[in-house]
Amino acid sequence: MALAAVCAGFAANAQIRLAAPFADNMVMQRCVPVPVWGTATPGEAVTVEFAGQSKTAKADASGEWRVRLDPMEASCENRTMKVSVAGSHEEIVNVLVGEVWFASGQSNMECPIWGPSPRYRDGKGGVMTRMTRRPFVRYAKNDRPWSAVPERGWKAEWRDFSPESFRDCFKRKALSAVAFYFALELHDALGVPVGIVDSSKGGSNIDAWTPPSGYAGHPALKDVVGYKAVAKWDKSMATSVVDADYHQPSVLWNGLVAAWAPYAIKGFIWYQGEHNAVHGDAARYCEKMHALYDGWAKEFANPDLKLYFAQLAPFRINWFDLQMAQAKFAAEEKNAAMAATCDVGNWKDVHPNDKETVARRLLLHALKRDYGFADVIDDSPTVKAWRVEGGRFVVSFDGAGAFYCYNADRSEPRGFEVAGEDGKFVAASVKNRMRNGSIGGKELIIGSDAVAAPKRLRYLGGAHRAGSIYSLDSGLPLAPFEIGD
Repeated sequence: MALAAVCAGFAANAQIRLAAPFADNMVMQRCVPVPVWGTATPGEAVTVEFAGQSKTAKADASGEWRVRLDPMEASCENRTMKVSVAGSHEEIVNVLVGEVWFASGQSNMECPIWGPSPRYRDGKGGVMTRMTRRPFVRYAKNDRPWSAVPERGWKAEWRDFSPESFRDCFKRKALSAVAFYFALELHDALGVPVGIVDSSKGGSNIDAWTPPSGYAGHPALKDVVGYKAVAKWDKSMATSVVDADYHQPSVLWNGLVAAWAPYAIKGFIWYQGEHNAVHGDAARYCEKMHALYDGWAKEFANPDLKLYFAQLAPFRINWFDLQMAQAKFAAEEKNAAMAATCDVGNWKDVHPNDKETVARRLLLHALKRDYGFADVIDDSPTVKAWRVEGGRFVVSFDGAGAFYCYNADRSEPRGFEVAGEDGKFVAASVKNRMRNGSIGGKELIIGSDAVAAPKRLRYLGGAHRAGSIYSLDSGLPLAPFEIGD
């Protein structure tokens, strides 16, 4: 537990200090042991009292201490945590117990619930921030700089969901819109307190969020491990994905996340990939997501940590290869799941205004996999089997007994392409019978008269394609995919 940096800047007579997460109005995770930690005078006995529990630990030679509270049930009672040493104590008030999640990523996660830029805020945020009053939903927004070394000597600021808390959205960086909707609807679904931590930064790469410990077991990323972050960066140090100071490996983990570990959380929601996509990093992105997950799970001391993430939405840039890497990671990591967003993009703006849909699809994963909502269907349809018959692909799917198509102009499904032996893709169409948007049959029959012997089929693989096919069972969109020889 490397917490010596917590002591920096403290007053000379300071005897005890709690770590960054522990502040008034906080939410602690229910039903698991909860670490509480900080610094004190070396050798000092520290006692933590909360909810009828009393735990004591002795500060080590560096002044670091940690206790673990026993698992607690959810509670809407605003209680006080008291942390004491001989002759001194600190109190944290209005503490709740419930569900805690972490939100991270680049600009589409950072995109605020409301703010001064019409092109960079949620479309409904002006209404939501004025009408939402949930005293048992709390958030902490980490608006901190990157760092070449882990930074832990700072305090979180927890706020509740209320018009008063969001009133200064135009003056300070506001809570992530995806985080806002995720926390709000999780609370409404469960009826327990919810805490959401927002550590996100526009334009960031995945490398900057990955702690060094995440790269163990990933030798293919040795160049990232070998990159030594520095406090004073210049362009001569640039690589393909490190073209700014805050892109250096681990520097956003150091500045915005490290101080929270090993806080007890259920998991994290993630929306990132655009930066790595435009810098040609798709081939290694699946491996980098594994490193990200491995590192967070280790640092938060939670081998069952959940990671639910958004697949990149349509934009004028074609990042099909990175979308495929994201889908591959979701299939490989048992504690991860992907929310398809192929129908909520904006061709001319990489920041679509509809963050509520993204958040709800992320939440479906949590409700299904973590909270016992057995009737929820949380995954978009995925290819189950395929064959070629009569010059057409015939494809069956998991997660969809039938399909429907919705385009605002009531046009036919778009976005399918097939390729023959020459590998050149041409537009293809759905051959199923269709009526009022409903697509007949349980399998999709797809082909083109221009390709008599198709070898490959892809969906949403070309530029300027948005999803318009949905599962009749769940209403979730068919995500981009590619199959064939």
